[in-house]
Amino acid sequence: MRRIHKFKYLVVFIALVSIAFVCCNNNQKQKQETVQPATYLNLNDTVKYVGIATCKQCHEDIYNTFIETGMGKSFAPATKEKSKGKFDAHSVIYDKNLDYYYYPFWKGDSLSIMEFRLQGKDTVHKRIETVTYIVGSGQHTNSHIMNRNGYLYQMPMTFYTQKGTWDLPPGFENGFNTRFSRQIGLECMSCHNSLPGFIEGSENKFSQLPSGISCERCHGPGELHVKEKTAGQVVDISKTIDYSIVNPAKLPINLQFDACQRCHLQGNSVLNDGKSFFDFKPGMKLSDVMNVFMPVFKGHEEDFIMASHAERLKMSKCFINSTAKVDNDQNKASNALYPYKNALTCVTCHNPHVSVKVTGNEVFNKACINCHNAAHSNVCSEKEEVRKANSDNCVHCHMPKSGTIDIPHVTSTDHYIRKPMAKKETDAIKEWMGIKCINNPSPPNLTVAKAYLNYYEKFTKTEAALDSAKKYLPEATDEELMQNSSLLIRYHFIKHDFEKVVALANRYDSDAKQGPNALLNSLNKKTFENDDAWTSYRVAEAYRNTGDNNNALRYLENATALAPYNIDFKNKLGAVLVSLKDIEKAKHIFEDILHQDPEYVAALSNLGYLYLAAENNKQKALELYDQALELDPDNEQALLNKAGWFAYNNQLSKAKELIKQLLRKHPENKEAQEALKRL
Repeated sequence: MRRIHKFKYLVVFIALVSIAFVCCNNNQKQKQETVQPATYLNLNDTVKYVGIATCKQCHEDIYNTFIETGMGKSFAPATKEKSKGKFDAHSVIYDKNLDYYYYPFWKGDSLSIMEFRLQGKDTVHKRIETVTYIVGSGQHTNSHIMNRNGYLYQMPMTFYTQKGTWDLPPGFENGFNTRFSRQIGLECMSCHNSLPGFIEGSENKFSQLPSGISCERCHGPGELHVKEKTAGQVVDISKTIDYSIVNPAKLPINLQFDACQRCHLQGNSVLNDGKSFFDFKPGMKLSDVMNVFMPVFKGHEEDFIMASHAERLKMSKCFINSTAKVDNDQNKASNALYPYKNALTCVTCHNPHVSVKVTGNEVFNKACINCHNAAHSNVCSEKEEVRKANSDNCVHCHMPKSGTIDIPHVTSTDHYIRKPMAKKETDAIKEWMGIKCINNPSPPNLTVAKAYLNYYEKFTKTEAALDSAKKYLPEATDEELMQNSSLLIRYHFIKHDFEKVVALANRYDSDAKQGPNALLNSLNKKTFENDDAWTSYRVAEAYRNTGDNNNALRYLENATALAPYNIDFKNKLGAVLVSLKDIEKAKHIFEDILHQDPEYVAALSNLGYLYLAAENNKQKALELYDQALELDPDNEQALLNKAGWFAYNNQLSKAKELIKQLLRKHPENKEAQEALKRL
């Protein structure tokens, strides 16, 4: 799921002072001042999250406004109250590349999306799926997620609120429509949700999903704060900092921005070794957990993505000059409670506890007028009639709304404050210059290499990204091979150079001098990111594509042991077992997959093949093939398998027709080409 997260904050600093954390027990008479440590204690890994309901007990006024913000409304079950969509006869959209229509509708209190295909006036395909969750506050978009036994998938319809129109979601356009199979993993949910219950060993399986973003995403875990306040340990926050909980407004400027950039800098995120998307907490350096990269295009500084507010603001002279003035102030107290109160930061204009919808332009203009006024001789130089036409709105001219480069049908305020620029008459071809790390000027080489590989796989398949990645992945010496093996394997796997992957695996085993299974034995870590499982999978696929199913089996067994809830890994394991004639074990694996996800098309097709080839159960095989094709009428393997079923039963004309149907959608399928020749 591309980035549809929208946070808007507002209000002036004085409000932030008034909402600082106070004693949770107002009836406590005996107050006690405490000596404060130098760092925030709630950043310790032993401190637990308590949930927004606990915060509400003492901060109900803040809670009541916060739940109306973009963060508070970022994620929730699909209800009529949550949905901003229009539901009428004009709600149908058409994907001309895949030839599917989509239509959203309510049946009682249940929201569904129907996918269908027409042949003339006849409906030749229809699939209906229930929407479980809606993502997005509705200020810009509503996107839709389905939950199948804990596995989350994005659905192929998004409502774009500003234009009041339905269309394919970001990333589903131009032939890339993944229909009902785009996995929604921890990276997405860690910003669109409070603290999701992610199941280790999966890509997209969750045990529980709270509604919206909670207080603790910006303030850190609250257990210690609650304990201290209920015990009567009160801090005079007008004089000192309460180190039991993070107040972002009191952080140094770089840590303030890191707290916002955790989700308002969504690009190409590369986690540091041993870190997960759960690990960042406000008050920490973002680069201690992850490095975030953005593409750079020559001459296109005006282009920006949806979640880039903080980075765009940092490009502005208003930010640069105002923070420099604070840093150069020799009289500034080193322990000032709000050290950057007089600089332009995120919270100068945005109060995270109050929705942007209830604030007038005067609040934002005030931040500008504080510096740009007659006393400073830098008032607005625009013509009076232009100022009047725009109601003296500074933001209108200096932070214009524009379309974002990653989300269609959406305009957003560009936080790069500068003099008005003339609009380009033509959309010039962009020259890609590479990628740069936004939150770390000197990321490690392996991190840069991984960022380029991510960019190729997740964003734009440009060969230049692969070439750039390889520059950071030397392999001449044994030491370089040991250090870079996983990314080298990934690089050559992406290039489909399976022989090179196998050669690297063999060389690792030989050069490591730890025995013939050195690489396999080194891939033993279970993590939220499944890095070792993915490397095992890639090596296994390389062996399988070079005809070595025995070695493929060893690595696939390791991949599924490390990531037992990754259904794709299991399906490949089952396929290799079929090749090795271990039919019973393969059958058990395919049945287990369908127990976890009954709509997993590849397992339906593979299990049907086993029923036909191993048990001669023609009826069961046909039922499974038909189930697969009802879900995915263009699935290549299911079409081939069903054509094989017709050929097996001497219905050659029907077999030919299915092969021709397959080749109309997938003309490059060599297996289908050969099957048609044989028929």
